[in-house]
Amino acid sequence: MDKILIIDDEEKLRSLLARIVGLEGFEVLEAGDCKTGLKKLEQNSDIAVVLCDVKLPDGNGVDLVQKIKTAHPWVEIILLTAYGNIPDGVQAIKNGAFDYITKGDDNNKILPLLQRAVDKVTLAKRVRQLEKQLGERHSFDRILGKSKSIQAAIELARKVAPTDTTVLLTGETGVGKEVFAQAIHQASPRQNRPFVAVNCAAFSHDLLESEMFGHKAGAFTGATKDKKGLFEEANLGTLFLDEIGEMPLDLQVKLLRVLETGEFIKIGESSTTKVNVRLLAATNRDLSKEIELGQFRADLFYRIAVFQIKLPSLQERVGDIETLAQHFAAIFAHKTNQKIQRIEEDFIAALKQHRWPGNIRELKNVIERSVILMDGGVLRVENLPFELQHLAPNKAMGETPILSAFDLASAEKLHILKVLNHTGGNKSEAARLLNIAPATLYRKLGEWGM
Repeated sequence: MDKILIIDDEEKLRSLLARIVGLEGFEVLEAGDCKTGLKKLEQNSDIAVVLCDVKLPDGNGVDLVQKIKTAHPWVEIILLTAYGNIPDGVQAIKNGAFDYITKGDDNNKILPLLQRAVDKVTLAKRVRQLEKQLGERHSFDRILGKSKSIQAAIELARKVAPTDTTVLLTGETGVGKEVFAQAIHQASPRQNRPFVAVNCAAFSHDLLESEMFGHKAGAFTGATKDKKGLFEEANLGTLFLDEIGEMPLDLQVKLLRVLETGEFIKIGESSTTKVNVRLLAATNRDLSKEIELGQFRADLFYRIAVFQIKLPSLQERVGDIETLAQHFAAIFAHKTNQKIQRIEEDFIAALKQHRWPGNIRELKNVIERSVILMDGGVLRVENLPFELQHLAPNKAMGETPILSAFDLASAEKLHILKVLNHTGGNKSEAARLLNIAPATLYRKLGEWGM
């Protein structure tokens, strides 16, 4: 129930107003002066709206608005006065009052006005709650892993987050570069401003330029109306350019100008647009080599690489695989209305032996598939893709085989398991695709204990 505080030194009028407001389903608190009113606000953090007289024994309601708003910015204040005047009304609104009405003349306005004020407070609370949830979801604390390599990367990101410094995140595909970018944004002074992300590899040259800088209507065929670019959308916030190494050279020139001057020209326009944007960029390429090959501008590299953070591959943080697997398993079990009772040791052991070329993204996909195939709430080796199943400990030998990339038998085994995975375990179809007799396939699987 929303609480309403009425501050008025006229006891009879205050009691009457309290009764009227109470009949609308609100819990009402009363105060006869500024000091008591402020004390009530301190004691009741869930007061939504204050109905306050302008003339009070120990102060002026117009000045009280500013004090309340400073200490309790989410509270809305409606001022009531017996003798309304324009200067007081203007000053009250400037101080942050929701409205300013005259007693007697505007009595029929009080309840509808009160409801609108309560609705505004409710909406503001909901927005704060969502912002808090968003901040928690993208905070550094939500980045899983205790390995030295990931903790070192987190420590660097925490240090640079409060600044406006451009950050370049490097590392293999799937290591979580966008997750880091969002965490940096959430830990920065721009956290309540937009976070806009774009994958530079996902657009053609012309479309990427339009997406980044916007265009005027008629600038090219199909441009039927003005379009804001991502730099404009991210104004006062953060722009994350993923796979920046894929950006064409001529767009790199335009990007460099924006970073140096804070200005750009939309397609089809002659005047400049000013923006204040923090840039975060990411790449899985070695930009130093790209510069040598003439595919990336050295001046842009030095501009975006002010602060570099290399994110470790999953193979460099094997100790975190179990934690990540448990996390993803819980997520997908919830989505599929299942409950994880147990994850077998062999299941985790197999995950730790895999090389994970797709890193965390690949692990996430493997766990999702495994949860779908799970029976009885237990994740077993059999739920893994075929190419991972053979990595589990050999129970007969009591050891875990490790495939060598240079061993012909291992390469043959891995290829066969991949084909079996592709066919969903259909051995006849797998034999056909492998161009071998089914008996040969069964013999090989028998040799491997499968």
